[in-house]
Amino acid sequence: MSIIQQVSTASLSDNWRTINVDALDPESSSNFDTTTLHPAFDPVSDAEIRNVGQQIKQLLRGGDVEGALRGALESAPYGGDAGVKEVHLQTVTEVLQSIKASDMTPMLQRIFKTEGGSDALDVLMKYLYKGMGASSSRNLSRGSTITPQSTGAGFSQMGGRPPASESSGSAMSVLLSWHEKVVDVAGLGCVGRCMTDWRKV
Repeated sequence: MSIIQQVSTASLSDNWRTINVDALDPESSSNFDTTTLHPAFDPVSDAEIRNVGQQIKQLLRGGDVEGALRGALESAPYGGDAGVKEVHLQTVTEVLQSIKASDMTPMLQRIFKTEGGSDALDVLMKYLYKGMGASSSRNLSRGSTITPQSTGAGFSQMGGRPPASESSGSAMSVLLSWHEKVVDVAGLGCVGRCMTDWRKV
């Protein structure tokens, strides 16, 4: 038996590592509720967020696409449950799809220059990532077919191919276009702030 096996066996028989040191530290997060570190949000009901969605769609029908975008970003339902957040994601996606590509950059620049504009673009970035994730998961949930792919070297690879979906593909294209424009206007710091913010949309 080697010296390493003897030491490993000896240390496994000792239970000195079972002491929870964090429980003895008064400043450890295990000794207080970490949810108190963040302020609580007012709960948002499904009816409230659907009402907000109707107001935003009314602005879209009236031709005020910038007002619709600002309204959608300013009314992010942080206090809502997953269903409420999904409804608002659909509203934001509808607004983004209704804006022409040529209007994206000027509109983002105007929003960015206003008070709270940087925060609004951070929220937009959160919705872009959430929308991309939702589009990807919808494609995967539809199932994939396993088909051999020829490599040209005399053998084939087995790989999954999700079924093509024009609507999810076009939605992803729109979200990627917006992502590029937001990074151009707000910089890469917008991505970092979006990833580290504890407030989830």
